[in-house]
Amino acid sequence: MKIDKKHLLNYSILIPYLILSIVGLIVVYSTTSATLIQYGLNPFKSVINQGMFWIISLLAITFIYKLKLNFLKNSRVLSLVMLIEMGLLLIARFFTKQVNGAHGWIVLGPISFQPAEYLKIIMIWFLAFTFAKRQKLIERYDYQALTKRRWWPRQLSDLKDWRFYSLVMILLVASQPDLGNATIIVLTSIVMFSISGIGYRWFSALLSVIVATSTLFLGLISLVGVETISKVPVFGYVAKRFSAFFNPFKDLTNSGHQLANSYYAMSNGGWFGLGLGNSIEKKGYLPEAQTDFVFSIVIEELGLIGAGLILAIVFFLILRILLVGMKSNNAFNAMISLGVGSMLLMQVFINIGGISGLIPSTGVTFPFLSQGGNSVLVLSVAIGFVLNIDASEKRERIFQEAEDNYHSRMSDEYMKEQAKIIKLREEDDKEV
Repeated sequence: MKIDKKHLLNYSILIPYLILSIVGLIVVYSTTSATLIQYGLNPFKSVINQGMFWIISLLAITFIYKLKLNFLKNSRVLSLVMLIEMGLLLIARFFTKQVNGAHGWIVLGPISFQPAEYLKIIMIWFLAFTFAKRQKLIERYDYQALTKRRWWPRQLSDLKDWRFYSLVMILLVASQPDLGNATIIVLTSIVMFSISGIGYRWFSALLSVIVATSTLFLGLISLVGVETISKVPVFGYVAKRFSAFFNPFKDLTNSGHQLANSYYAMSNGGWFGLGLGNSIEKKGYLPEAQTDFVFSIVIEELGLIGAGLILAIVFFLILRILLVGMKSNNAFNAMISLGVGSMLLMQVFINIGGISGLIPSTGVTFPFLSQGGNSVLVLSVAIGFVLNIDASEKRERIFQEAEDNYHSRMSDEYMKEQAKIIKLREEDDKEV
């Protein structure tokens, strides 16, 4: 029996993805066109660039959807991808120019890409592959099955430890510094570790440690002062973000400029917004309005109701992705889907938290809406993974049901034959 995968496509994931992508193109045009016109450039320049990446993303989803899952479970393919990613992170950190106080962008002519963006989905793939292979050991030894090696390699075989790879890559991202993506990767990795099959108490312990560490860190900064923290090389760039977090109105011309204008934008929007394209803050008042603070502009133009509808679609998409993971019978498939859903949830939370002042701003973009071809491509690849997994799980269930029905029919026929034989023997015994 052959089942075409196109009949198993999960439209409850695909349609919200398409809606958000199209809305993202509209938002990119709305947030960039005024500035481009001001500089005498084509107002469609940014949206055309974003659209090209989206077309490439659709091709990537199609290609990934048609792949067999065994390709994703091939250790050689994954090792090669990890090796390339590590090389790109090293190049981005040590051989590129700073942009807004940070490294991370590799520019090749008209094309530029950010390796840290791609690490988010690669890390999910890597941890799912690693943890899925150890399911039997996890069932027997709990978390010790994932932590039996040393943290730092003392011999060549220790280089296979998942913690070593994860730590090196996260440190490379954090040292750029790109604390936004580093935070998403760390939190997603913690979720992956927690859903690997270990006891739920370890998730509670990790969550407590994160909350306590974050509280102590913010308390330390408030005590010693942002100026002191800014002297640390790695935190020099992000010191302004912590200063704005504590009081954005203290320095409106510098550290608090973005967050304060984000508040103004959301206040301008009210319930129904000023109308699409009518934002005031995007016209030079709110820097980088098309990236980190794009959702502030969305609220200003579409109001809380319009922004709420967009958030509802985003959360619906995340929920459908998480459900794919919950229903999966295969550990690898489940962890990939749950990891992708968690990554999206973390990114939304960190972005909304940053623009509203609930947490320090980390420069994390809003999924699908912010300008950035790399972000669109990474999110699309993640969606492609989930769509492939969902179709494969559906096909396996169909095959399993067909096999169960076949065995059931065979069993019924066998019982009927046995009943006939027993009846014949009873009749034969009576004649004797």
